[in-house]
Amino acid sequence: MSVPMSGQAINAGRGTGHVLLVGPLPPPAGGMANQCEQLLRLLRAEGLEVRHLRTNPPYQPAWVGRIPMLRAAVRLFGYLLAARRALRGARVVHIMANSGWAWHLFVLPVAQLALAARVPLIINYRGGLADEFLSEGPAHVRRLLARADLRVTPSGFLQRVFAKHGLSADVIPNIIDLSRFQPRMPREFGAAPVLLVARNLEPIYDNATAIRAFAALRRHFAQARLIVAGEGPELARLQALSAELGLAQAVEFAGRIANADMPALYQRADCVLNASTVDNMPISILEAFASGVPVVSTAAGGIPDLVEHGRSGLLVPIGDAAAMAAAALSVLSDTALARQLRGAGLQEAARYDWAAVRPLWLGAYECLARGVSPAGSAA
Repeated sequence: MSVPMSGQAINAGRGTGHVLLVGPLPPPAGGMANQCEQLLRLLRAEGLEVRHLRTNPPYQPAWVGRIPMLRAAVRLFGYLLAARRALRGARVVHIMANSGWAWHLFVLPVAQLALAARVPLIINYRGGLADEFLSEGPAHVRRLLARADLRVTPSGFLQRVFAKHGLSADVIPNIIDLSRFQPRMPREFGAAPVLLVARNLEPIYDNATAIRAFAALRRHFAQARLIVAGEGPELARLQALSAELGLAQAVEFAGRIANADMPALYQRADCVLNASTVDNMPISILEAFASGVPVVSTAAGGIPDLVEHGRSGLLVPIGDAAAMAAAALSVLSDTALARQLRGAGLQEAARYDWAAVRPLWLGAYECLARGVSPAGSAA
């Protein structure tokens, strides 16, 4: 795959036109929305002409969003009209994709329009449930993926899942903007370390296990505090669990934190806990690395591709609160171990800076805009 020096190299290629980037934007904040917002900004800064088709625009008028069937119809109708307009003159269509209803509502229609118009198509699949979706979903999901000019996943984990289903994919990792994060200096926390969970409050992230691990850790650090940054349907259950464990005053449910405010949150943390049961390449772990905060995580999905146990973080079995507590205790009690994890995490974060990821995306766009098949595109 050839690599352009800048976005102008693509714009100056055969014909005129733009890259159409399809995906969500915050709010609400989330991995894919934050990545889409960041990629859009960085590509435009490269001088590339990029138009954006938002998959989660606010409802107009706002009251439509309170009526389930109506809001789905209104959003889909408006989305299809916007997609037709945005496709005019596009040289490459890049769709950020996930599984479930989001695939059928937002990926399928635009992908079919792009294929019908013979516009080169990138499907950038990012869901941790890829294996289940490809195994149990309708056959047209696999057929559509096979017709894409390029399939991109952010991790080797998803690349292996695709290969299991007879589909090749290129790996272009998630991006961390290192200019936003400053490595925190180790501090003397005594009996009062601060732990951080930066995942939404959804069942797949199993924040209950992180809270139980924190309860066990408090036996060693009596004044320890836990910040849970995220929102979701599990809030009431997690608050009740904290109260049941006697942690009501020790656990802070911070709610949704704006992406711009996340660096300051990591500056408060001495250790990050991640208890997810399904995962791909969590941005929260990359952000912890970039902030110099040691990470204790489950080994779910693609996390072992990102975190090397004992070098850049500590990995524990899914659902094992005792193992998570023991790992966190090691990090907080052993300054040499914490220092080593910080250093390795910072080195790992550098691999996902825009300077490292930039040539991969620009190279993919340039190949497709010039009618060259990128290396990983054959089914």
